[in-house]
Amino acid sequence: MAFSKEAEKDLPMVKTLGLEGLPICIAKAQSSLSDDPLLHGRPRDFEVTVRNIHVSAGAQFLVVLTGNILRRPGLPKEPQALKVRLNPDVTVDRVA
Repeated sequence: MAFSKEAEKDLPMVKTLGLEGLPICIAKAQSSLSDDPLLHGRPRDFEVTVRNIHVSAGAQFLVVLTGNILRRPGLPKEPQALKVRLNPDVTVDRVA
């Protein structure tokens, strides 16, 4: 396992806050055990790169971000809110 410089800075912060005992959620490539989306399934002899460690204080767990993984899905170019119309009677219509 390799740690980026940012992740190495996150480790002491987690310990200082006394959160090192929290459960860990690993954000990685969805199609692989690795953090490399090109390595599908159950690859062997790979190295995971920890990019950052985020504290989810409300949920009480640590999120370990690996490789080039994003935490949220991308948004469309045009928000779905533009496809609805609020009528004067407070009903909503879908605009095609």
